[in-house]
Amino acid sequence: MTFALFLGAGNIIFPPYLGYSAGTELIIAMLGFLLTGVGLPLLGVIACARIGGGLEKLTAILPTRFALIFSVVLFLAIGPLFALPRTAVVSYELGVLPFLGESGSLSLAVLSVVFFAVALYFALFPGRLVESVGKLITPMLVAVLVVITVGVFMYPQSELGAPADSMISQGFFNGFREGYQTLDALAALVFGVVIINAIQSKGVTEPRQIGRYTLIAGLIASVGLSLVYLVLGYIGAISHQLVAAPDNGAQIISQFVNAVFGAWGKVVLATTVILACLTTAIGLLSACGAYFSRAFPVLNYRSWVLLCGLISALIANVGLNTLLKVTIPALLIIYPVAIALIVVSLLKPALPRPKLVMTFVLFPVGLISLVEGLHAAKLAFVDPIFSLLGYLPLQAQGLAWLLPGLVSGVLGLLFSLRSDNVVSSVQG
Repeated sequence: MTFALFLGAGNIIFPPYLGYSAGTELIIAMLGFLLTGVGLPLLGVIACARIGGGLEKLTAILPTRFALIFSVVLFLAIGPLFALPRTAVVSYELGVLPFLGESGSLSLAVLSVVFFAVALYFALFPGRLVESVGKLITPMLVAVLVVITVGVFMYPQSELGAPADSMISQGFFNGFREGYQTLDALAALVFGVVIINAIQSKGVTEPRQIGRYTLIAGLIASVGLSLVYLVLGYIGAISHQLVAAPDNGAQIISQFVNAVFGAWGKVVLATTVILACLTTAIGLLSACGAYFSRAFPVLNYRSWVLLCGLISALIANVGLNTLLKVTIPALLIIYPVAIALIVVSLLKPALPRPKLVMTFVLFPVGLISLVEGLHAAKLAFVDPIFSLLGYLPLQAQGLAWLLPGLVSGVLGLLFSLRSDNVVSSVQG
């Protein structure tokens, strides 16, 4: 179930595009991608397992008001504004459009309605996620992925292509940033409570056992995701003769599967994509409904699930390329803060005052990521501030927040130790 929840729209379309750009630099680019696309989500699941809860428990180390704002923004991004609509759009682009031949607003609208109607059917009954997703849909998804993998290595279409100029010197960091777009580090914070609830529904109530099974589920999902990403990245790297200047990874994998499997390629691809996107949509709807019903109890769980599904179906009609362009600025703002939250949460047992350390880290990381996100959205008023970020290490790699965050974390730790020593001296 955990593997299927994470394997969604972005997981299928981004690795082929990265592989296409990387060509012979595939390995180094995929290492960066796996770090943010697999490593960070695994750390997020581990953090949830250790505290026995999801985002609400993790954000307890944030300032109270900021914790609510961050949680709402994250659930909107991972839910009805970005990730959920993307599951329907990718299902349309890869699962339906090859049979239609021509894109149309009406066909996209119909697919969006049908897709979210099916997802809502499962999400309205969260206690059945293990049976509906884990035992029914996931085996079908894995079977189709195995068929694609066998076809890739039995019928390679060409040699590894030439890398793009940016990949020759910045392949690792390009892969690192591309891993953001899977949204899986954010999804880990959202799915943590879904996984825990599914385990508890099986009668496991002892906290140590819940943490243990959550960790095992996260490890299994990480291995599965890594294998899928490597195969999809390889598909992109050997597709230069099939696709010229693709706009996104959906075009690459569509052409490749069609070349390898012929007429059946459309069926194989449609089955893979729709199953992968459907499982993710079910998990996201369930997580959003659970969070918003607790944070804003004016509506119950099912009402929030229905509302999120309706909004997602409407936004899905903007199309894939538009949705991807809008998503990037939001991710540049949210992702660094989420990474900092995961790291500090994992270190929490060793920190004397984790909330103070997180506050120190939050200021530079949040400010820098906000500037970078607004700059990516092409808002000119932040250009003077953005130009100052050029003096920070790793700014060109999109990691200008990293060193300030580390330094602030150390300062926060030293300050908390000093404060504890002062208190101890006074009490003594």
